[in-house]
Amino acid sequence: MALNYRSFGFQVLVGMVVGLLLGLVARQMGAGPDGDLNWLATALKTLGAIFVSLLKAVVPPLVFAAIVASITNLRALDNAARLAGQTLLWFAITSLIAVSIGIAIGLLLEPGAGLRGTALAVGKPDSYGGWLDFLKGLVPGNSLALSGSTTLENGTATTSLSFNILQLLVISIAVGLATLKVGDKAEPFLAFVRSLLAVVRAILGWIIRLTPIGSAALIGTAIATYGWSALAQLGVFTAAVYLGLALVLLVVYPTLLLANGLRPGPFFAKAWPAIQLGFVSRSSVGTLPVTETVTERMGVDKGYAAFAIPLASTTKMDGCASIYPALAAIFVAGFYGIPLHFVDYVLIVFVSVLGSAATAGLTGAIVMLTLTLSTLGLPLEGAGLLLAIDPILDMGRTAVNVAGQVLVATLVAKREGLLDETAYQGEGVPVLS
Repeated sequence: MALNYRSFGFQVLVGMVVGLLLGLVARQMGAGPDGDLNWLATALKTLGAIFVSLLKAVVPPLVFAAIVASITNLRALDNAARLAGQTLLWFAITSLIAVSIGIAIGLLLEPGAGLRGTALAVGKPDSYGGWLDFLKGLVPGNSLALSGSTTLENGTATTSLSFNILQLLVISIAVGLATLKVGDKAEPFLAFVRSLLAVVRAILGWIIRLTPIGSAALIGTAIATYGWSALAQLGVFTAAVYLGLALVLLVVYPTLLLANGLRPGPFFAKAWPAIQLGFVSRSSVGTLPVTETVTERMGVDKGYAAFAIPLASTTKMDGCASIYPALAAIFVAGFYGIPLHFVDYVLIVFVSVLGSAATAGLTGAIVMLTLTLSTLGLPLEGAGLLLAIDPILDMGRTAVNVAGQVLVATLVAKREGLLDETAYQGEGVPVLS
């Protein structure tokens, strides 16, 4: 088969290779004249930051419109409550399997024990998670889920506003349920929400077209900033995380598909565009439109996909909320020489299955990790040990997150008679070309 040099997938692949090469060149160039980043590293960092900022800019309206529309889409489905329950149940089942694999690999490899006493670069997490913070964070402080923060640097105060995605999720679910209850009187509002969703998706489609450039910049920045030294120090941990991700993606998911009478080949052929975009963008929410599109082309009923995927994109995180926190908690405990007991592993499972909404579909899993560490009573500074390699790990985590989101929707659709198996068995259609 001839290689399509104009395909989106090929462009992203080229971007990743170019980013790797540029990152190595920037690393070899050393620091700039003032000891800061050199011009190439600065350019890569700036381009990567712009790409991530563009993705974040469309997240609030996308989450609100997608969740409200997805809840109201349940009206067109029979047994809506059962479908919602089955979806949440399979979220929990796959998360339970993923966290169990993470714990097993952690116990087998003991990634932190060999580094005890080693001087590692320790960063400071931007945010921390605890159960009190998590519960208080569920309650919106205002109707827009906005929060502000002020930083003081060199005598200059800078105030910035940001959206709390977890609170925005709560607001969106409440508005969606209220829209259902109001009925016909809410139709004008619902028409506006659907129009908003269409417009935001169009804008996001333009941003996604920039992914080859964004992926080159992000990967180049990671290599230029950290090089291979951070990976060498944390090589066992990095290998453990990617081993866990590979087992879930390539063993657990195919097994679940086969157990439900579905061949894994067509699933991966159709889901690949979303998995690939999740890998380079590191954002489940940013990947949402592509994830929903590939799910529909999988043969999943369009109405159910419109409910399941937006919900999954903000709460279904097998990589960020299951495998990674389990392995990271074991790493931190081993690094500080703190023994973990059976109850601690039960708590890891509990946090992973019930606390995944803390990640809220954005890049990174630091909040989820600190939530796990605080639950176990482990040093929160341990999260800073892993910051240097977090962008590299986050690519794999998000790819598995996205694959799991498509998987659950496909499995529930199959079990509830909402899957067109002829479409499922057919050839994959490129989402972007």
